[in-house]
Amino acid sequence: MATTPKLMRAIRVSEFGGPSVLKLCSNVPVPNPGQKQVLIHVHACGVNPVETYIRSGTYARKPSLPYTPGTDVSGVVEAVGDRVQLLQAGDRVFTTATETGGYAEYTVVSEDCVHHLPDPLDYKQGAAIGIPYCTAYRALFHKAHAKAGETVLIHGASGGVGVAACQMARALGLRVLGTAGTTEGLELVLRNGAHQAFNHKEEGYTSKIMDATKGQGVNVIVEMLSNVNLSNDLQMLAYGGRVTVVGSRGPIEINPRDTMAKESSIIGVALPYATVEEKTECAAALFAGMDAGWLKPAVGKQYTLDMASQAHIDIIDCPGASGKMTKMVGLSFGDLPD
Repeated sequence: MATTPKLMRAIRVSEFGGPSVLKLCSNVPVPNPGQKQVLIHVHACGVNPVETYIRSGTYARKPSLPYTPGTDVSGVVEAVGDRVQLLQAGDRVFTTATETGGYAEYTVVSEDCVHHLPDPLDYKQGAAIGIPYCTAYRALFHKAHAKAGETVLIHGASGGVGVAACQMARALGLRVLGTAGTTEGLELVLRNGAHQAFNHKEEGYTSKIMDATKGQGVNVIVEMLSNVNLSNDLQMLAYGGRVTVVGSRGPIEINPRDTMAKESSIIGVALPYATVEEKTECAAALFAGMDAGWLKPAVGKQYTLDMASQAHIDIIDCPGASGKMTKMVGLSFGDLPD
């Protein structure tokens, strides 16, 4: 096992609350990998909206305090624990979960959550794969059972999950419509697989979407802000249509008869409930996308580790697609090579 530094820098959260509870500490012990675990020297870590909800204490699952946030890490294997067979020190990798948190210079990850990072992708792109692409796959295929030839609307398509869903849906034969709230966001959506893009800040944009389907409606909607859009979504569905709820920031009133009129469905999406078999299927699909070249994460604004609080503010409050980041936000370790 490789020798590692005893102390590292890491973000620690000792109480739930606003972004200011994210504290940079420089004397955090470097964790040791146990059986079937891997220690990763982190080069980049994705910042996802769900991490802001967990930090605030409003999410259904609350970690024990204190904790280090972060799931989507990319970097280099520093050391491996006993019984690790497929990884070794020096491997370029990305993760779909961590044991000790990703907002840190080193993190411990279960072996089954560590994947080799293909050479064409840099570390920042590697940190943009985990939650966004797995969530998009789960929403489209595990929950909506989307099929080639159907029309899908990605609502909030300029965010991390939205870009992933556009790339994935286009590659697998769906007609892809996307929404965003800025000119930059609309251009990003079109570059990443959408056949058409619509500004959801414009009055009457839902009519334009219906016109694009010749009045038939869409078969699947992937919804990032259901507390704003869900009622309108139900109006835009085709018969038998499905809305998958990826994100919501509050309640909304809907008319249940809207679901009866088209025998439509509203389906919640929660990545932590994926089974082992579903995770394996998703990983296979993502690696197929890497091999084929369509899986290309869009990396947005970068922050150093000491700017984690600002990253949490920006990913929720910055201008763009209803307050969502135009692109994925990430913590970057600037002293390390890409």
